Amino acid sequence: MAHDPRYARDSIGDIAPKLAELTDDVLFGDVWSRPGLAPRERSIATVSALVALNRTEQLPFHLRRARDNGVGDAELAELVTHLAFYGGWPVAFSALGVLRRLDDGQ
Repeated sequence: MAHDPRYARDSIGDIAPKLAELTDDVLFGDVWSRPGLAPRERSIATVSALVALNRTEQLPFHLRRARDNGVGDAELAELVTHLAFYGGWPVAFSALGVLRRLDDGQ
């Protein structure tokens, strides 16, 4: 998935211009583009971290990105099921709620 090079600037640049710049240029422009992992693998790692840390506000963006990077919904559900044993049932159920609402536009 190609990243919009101005995503963070357009989203948060008015309130946190430096964080927006670092997000667009370093995180997505460099870290996500490094050759050591495929975008699909980076998405699985990122979604796993967000689920385990209960970062549900960032999950919709990264679940969509994971889909765009070739991770199917059945795989995402299996990933969350697997993470229930490592991160806990509450974070898994919260993540599944986010996944369920993803197509509802919420």
